[in-house]
Amino acid sequence: MRVESLEAYILQHSEPEPEYLYRLWRATNIHLLHGRMASGHLQGRLLKMLVQMIRPKNILEVGTFSGYSALCMAEGLEEGGMVYTFEINDEQEDFTRPWIEQSPVSDKVRFIIGDAISEAPKLGITFDMAFIDGDKRTYKETYEMALGVVRKGGFILADNTLWDGHVVDHSYDRDPQTRGIETFNDYLRQDDRVEQVILPLRDGLTLIRKR
Repeated sequence: MRVESLEAYILQHSEPEPEYLYRLWRATNIHLLHGRMASGHLQGRLLKMLVQMIRPKNILEVGTFSGYSALCMAEGLEEGGMVYTFEINDEQEDFTRPWIEQSPVSDKVRFIIGDAISEAPKLGITFDMAFIDGDKRTYKETYEMALGVVRKGGFILADNTLWDGHVVDHSYDRDPQTRGIETFNDYLRQDDRVEQVILPLRDGLTLIRKR
């Protein structure tokens, strides 16, 4: 009960969730499986503020899902900024594309169906920021791709890096997604090309700065 009360208190004392995003959050949870994968109110407001702090021109997102996080990041962009968001599951398009195209920030989001690991580098864009929230089994490979297209001094955010606590629960040692997150976390810890810190927000959010 105390945890739930604290969560409610935090949301009450954070920037309100925009009405359009609240409707998207509800629709995501009503119509899609695993609706909790959407960033939601608190993480969405954090993503917007991080964008306002970093002031990127180009953002790469891996894993669009319903579009919630892409729209939050687009909110924080200055004029001329763009979020390039990749979703590998083409069955997601019918739900997600209308929500993006009808949003108040549709001119700041480019929604692409495809594998970001192979397709994002083909854009020929140097990104200032990347948000990794795709297939957990390939987080290490996704990270290497992102590191290659993000500028020096740029930022990479990796979501779900505590994976509901499974990273410290040995009963999940054989789970491929848990192993993918653990492999990524261990790899990142040894990578002297970056600085990183894990925030215990929701399911774990790692902030990474490219040296």
